[in-house]
Amino acid sequence: MSTETAPSDGTATTAPGTGEPAATTTAPPTAAPATAAPPTTAPATTGKLYGVGLGPGDPDLMTVAAVKAIAAADVVAYHSARHGRSIARSIAAGQLREDHIEERLMYPLTVETTDHPGGYRGALDDFYEEAADRLAAHLDAGRTVAVLAEGDPLFYGSYQHMHKRLAHRYDTEVIPGVTSVSAAAARLGEPLCEAEEVLTIVPGTLPEDELTARLAGTDSAVVMKLGRTFPTVRRALERAGRLDDARYVERAFMPGERTERLTDVDPETVPYFSVAVLPSRIDEAPPVREKGEVVVVGTGPAGAPWLTPESRGALVNADVLVGYTTYLDRVPVLRPGQIRHGSDNKAESERAEFALDLARRGHRVAVVSGGDPGVFAMATAVLEVACEPAYADVPVRVLPGVTAANAAAAAAGAPLGHDYATVSLSDRLKPWEVIASRLRAAAEADLVLALYNPGSKSRTHQVAAARDLLLELRSPDTPVVVARDVGGPEQSVRVVTLKTLDPTEVDMRTLLLIGSSQTRAVTRGDGRTITWTPRRYG
Repeated sequence: MSTETAPSDGTATTAPGTGEPAATTTAPPTAAPATAAPPTTAPATTGKLYGVGLGPGDPDLMTVAAVKAIAAADVVAYHSARHGRSIARSIAAGQLREDHIEERLMYPLTVETTDHPGGYRGALDDFYEEAADRLAAHLDAGRTVAVLAEGDPLFYGSYQHMHKRLAHRYDTEVIPGVTSVSAAAARLGEPLCEAEEVLTIVPGTLPEDELTARLAGTDSAVVMKLGRTFPTVRRALERAGRLDDARYVERAFMPGERTERLTDVDPETVPYFSVAVLPSRIDEAPPVREKGEVVVVGTGPAGAPWLTPESRGALVNADVLVGYTTYLDRVPVLRPGQIRHGSDNKAESERAEFALDLARRGHRVAVVSGGDPGVFAMATAVLEVACEPAYADVPVRVLPGVTAANAAAAAAGAPLGHDYATVSLSDRLKPWEVIASRLRAAAEADLVLALYNPGSKSRTHQVAAARDLLLELRSPDTPVVVARDVGGPEQSVRVVTLKTLDPTEVDMRTLLLIGSSQTRAVTRGDGRTITWTPRRYG
């Protein structure tokens, strides 16, 4: 199987870019490469450049277009490592003729150590420029040049470096090839993705945290460039909760190919010519577990764009989603076949018990919470029930989300830049006297206030009462951010003053940020009023 450019001996030898492999093969070319000198007089027209995709390794997987392009070429060019052998040439060997001029583009280094003044990247850039100049000489002489590329020419391939330097100067045609991704799926005999599933392709050379985030937040995935990155990739899959799903494919459609579960692979045996695959899960039956778990997931203030990769991964991996119907509706369909249980906003304890009971019976349950689950949301309700003896052994995790206060503050500037307090104006679970005493204490301490649940159809007096109380202790000109539906289609963020705050414009979807004595509101050149609270207290 080709990862488009990679060694066949498992040595993780690299050449182009960051981790791009040096092309190798098991047999040397049958004809010595030669560079033809350009003619002394330039032809009337220049030659044509072909980027020829050869597929993953089996010559039978070359396309008819690739064979025709090689047949039409005067010059056949291919990249190789310093030993001179080339996987690309070996794939196309049956199409080469004695009259073909061969250009072997040999990488000057195979490890990231060099005394070049520009370092590893500088040495490669010089090589690519020199190689492009060699091909340009043929093109200027009117010759047709075919640059061979394993897999697809523009997919993690070496040809792309020639393309970027030459395609704008010469008539160019790219012949696509079967990628190693398609070859791996074919050898596994499993669909990569179906319906609305998302396929993510990532190089194993990414940092482990980045790999984990991307693998957790996708349906299907292929990780390229294994070799020495395999231990990191395996850890990332495990952290993302996807290790048991992962498959391993080595040298697909090449001699010595191997497929197996990734958990069974010895890291010492992994060559560069291998990939990790997370196939489609549409038809996957929920696993039978003795015990499941509950993950309380913060979705942020407005749905999919605000999900963290970790939260998205938890939602993807869940068997069942449980939550307030309005919040559940914000979660996109991440995996077909998941069960959703929506309920009323006032049924928090019942919802928590239902989720824990499902987990006790072996289901992996995600309890969906708007904003951050630990801020006036579902985490407390779940943990309270989870501490009852019947559920004491059920694993429970809480994943943070972007809070409504933070989202509103960012939309308005930085009003929470100094100390602040967060208070819910809802008196459904605590008496108004307690709320009033806390508002007064925060105002006397000169804290910025983030006021949640300010009003609803059944609660209409709280905003006015809070405003009047604060006016006793704060300047009437104190900036107030009125933020509604932040991140949603009806987002509205306005800056008013405490004395002009109109309670009739505030509803349950609104969050209020009341400034301190230090908070500033300034209208800038674009007409937008921004607020911030200095970090230095005057």
